[in-house]
Amino acid sequence: MSAAEQTFVIVGAGQAGGEVAVELRKQGYTGRVLLIGEEPHVPYRRPPLSKAYLAGTVGEEGLYITPAASLAKHNIEFIGGTRVTKIDRAAKTVSLSDGRSIAYDKLALTTGGQARMLNLPGANQPNVLAVRSIEDVAKLKPYVAEGRHIVIIGGGFIGLETAAVVKKLGMKVTVLEGLPRVLARVTVPEVSAFFERVHREAGVDIRTGVQIAGFEGDEKVSHVKLGNGEMLPADVVVVGIGLVAGVELAEAAGLALDNGIVVDEFAQTSDPDIVAAGDVTNHPSEFLGRRVRLESVQNAMEQGRIAARSMLGKKEPYRTVPWFWSDQYDLKLQMVGVSTGFDRVIIRGDLAQGRAFVAFYLKDGKLIAVDTVNRPQEFMLAKKLVAAHAVLDPDKLADDSIPLKEIAA
Repeated sequence: MSAAEQTFVIVGAGQAGGEVAVELRKQGYTGRVLLIGEEPHVPYRRPPLSKAYLAGTVGEEGLYITPAASLAKHNIEFIGGTRVTKIDRAAKTVSLSDGRSIAYDKLALTTGGQARMLNLPGANQPNVLAVRSIEDVAKLKPYVAEGRHIVIIGGGFIGLETAAVVKKLGMKVTVLEGLPRVLARVTVPEVSAFFERVHREAGVDIRTGVQIAGFEGDEKVSHVKLGNGEMLPADVVVVGIGLVAGVELAEAAGLALDNGIVVDEFAQTSDPDIVAAGDVTNHPSEFLGRRVRLESVQNAMEQGRIAARSMLGKKEPYRTVPWFWSDQYDLKLQMVGVSTGFDRVIIRGDLAQGRAFVAFYLKDGKLIAVDTVNRPQEFMLAKKLVAAHAVLDPDKLADDSIPLKEIAA
């Protein structure tokens, strides 16, 4: 069968799915490309949802990665608002919620995940929301008004970004984190303390080490009940406690799973005709020396391109250094590498009073990760140094008067 007669189906129309579709065309594939998404929207960026989109500085079309006109230009068929209900690996078909069955020659799973919600009394009320989709923000926006109370559960990126936006819009903001500090899973206590200080200075009530007992209210939540019995007023509640990988289809189809869909360095699943990419995959990381599931735009895009090439028989390994970012107020946090397992952290800059710094994470003398706030030039250099597992003089790293590029040289 010639390429022009083949059908490549992509299940999941998020950032990874859109990247797979466009990359297939860039690589010269001339067959049918079908992109299927549960949401009605063409592929769009999720990071701005809790920032510029919620703030109203970016409209819906500003989120789109591949607008409808771009999909048409690349001859990519888009089916939105439709769920894939089953994968038949033997027949090589996918069944859709509208009753259709579509045959595929190659299949890409870019199913991302769903926001993790709370299993507590009252958690299903209409004003308990996530910030994962355009629809989520559409439900949240009517509650955002000066003087209203918002309780945000989760002191990770989503929770703190949302807090920064709604505080600037005049809301009374409380952030609840069950762990002893915010950002506890991604950074060190010194950096957590910095962000707690910044938010408190802005007027956000940050509470760490708290337990939530449930939600009070009849038709809507009116109060959040804490484990100590305290009742916090809430016009709206936002839950930002992580992601549940969307593995249901893969699991039902019998693909190998382990904290996500298991893929190799080529984004290949346990089925030779199925690839996977993005938040849903558990992939081997040459940089980390172990398998990992990453939830990041960078991972979705770069692994999506690798998956597309694998569908075409072009075996290029996925080798990348993870990086992440978060915008809060006037702060841009940029992180490269994964700090797990560090044995020394070195801070450059003033975390107690300032609003710009660098944190270097070392393991056995080698640089394994770097966090920067409002230091874009140093971040760009840090990406190269972390990729190289550079060995640098710790005393010089701590000396903010010595340019990083001089230390690196």
